[in-house]
Formats: sequence, C-alpha cells, structure tokens
Amino acid sequence: MSNLISSPTKQLCKNLAAADLHTEVNTRSNIQTSKVETLAKLYLDSEPAQITDATLVELCDWLWGEFQATPLNLEFSWFDRYQNATEMFTDIQQSHLWISDENYDTSLGLNPIYNFILYALHNHDHYRTHSDFSMAGELATYNATAKRAPSLDIQKIIYSESVLRPAAYLLLGHAPTSKIVFP
Repeated sequence: MSNLISSPTKQLCKNLAAADLHTEVNTRSNIQTSKVETLAKLYLDSEPAQITDATLVELCDWLWGEFQATPLNLEFSWFDRYQNATEMFTDIQQSHLWISDENYDTSLGLNPIYNFILYALHNHDHYRTHSDFSMAGELATYNATAKRAPSLDIQKIIYSESVLRPAAYLLLGHAPTSKIVFP
C-alpha cells in the first residue's frame, strides 16, 4: 500500500511550492485561493484510500490515548458546527467543546466515537495553536496533530481529514462527501 501513496508532507510541499511567497501583497489572496482550490481538488478528485486493519487499530489506540489526555468536557451536538474559532475558543477556555454531528461519519469504517475523538483533538489543536478555520489555520492544526501521530499512515489520515477535507469545505461552502484520501 505505501508504495502507491505519496507522502502528505511531500504533496503539501509541492502545493506550497506553487505559491510564490515573495509576490506582491495584492496578489496573495489569489495565491491563497489557488492553494485552497488545489488542495480541495486533491480531495474531491481522489478515490477513497485503502487503509489496512493494522493501521486502523493503530489509529484507534492512538486516538484513545490522546482522548484520555484531553482536558475537555466533550459533547455531541446535533446543531451547526462552530461558526468561527472565537466561539470554539470561548468554550474551550471553559473546558468544554461541542462536536458537530457531521463529524460522526463512517468513512474509516470505525465506531463513530473515534471520528468524534479525532475532531475533538483537531479542534483542541486549533486552540493550542491559536489557529482559525482558514487554510493557514488548518495547516497549523495539522502540523500540531501530525507531530504526535505514531506513524506516517496516521499522518496521512490526519492530512486527509485536517487539510484536504477542510479545503474542500472552503471551496464548496459545505461539507464534502466524507472519505479518506491519499493523493
């Protein structure tokens, strides 16, 4: 499996290399839009990844350990997701975090509690990195979470969920069909 999959970090570097960081300030928003479009298309145009049972077990074990170390009271919400990071940060400062029902997908074929935990960790990392819900914020959050991941395969899953899927959300304006991709 791993010989067919490019590293998410390598792919991210390729995507970022396309953006000239020394460009005039007035054109940087176009570069950001291009980056979002590029990442979103990687998500939307890719087939779902084949993830081994061993990787799923490793993911669940890691998520459970991370969950036990999270100092938040997590609650399920049938209501809309947080509209902005400030709303979420206010709740986190009170040791509370709502997780939207849209995060209870089954794209990994796991008990939905693990998707709940993954998004709780992701949102807590938004807080820990002081990152908003922009593409730059999602990349910062991914980097924080990926540093703790036990393997490259887990980093790839996090990349799909924390970078590519949010890029598709930003491009479409709504949640895309849930899947894990390794472009």
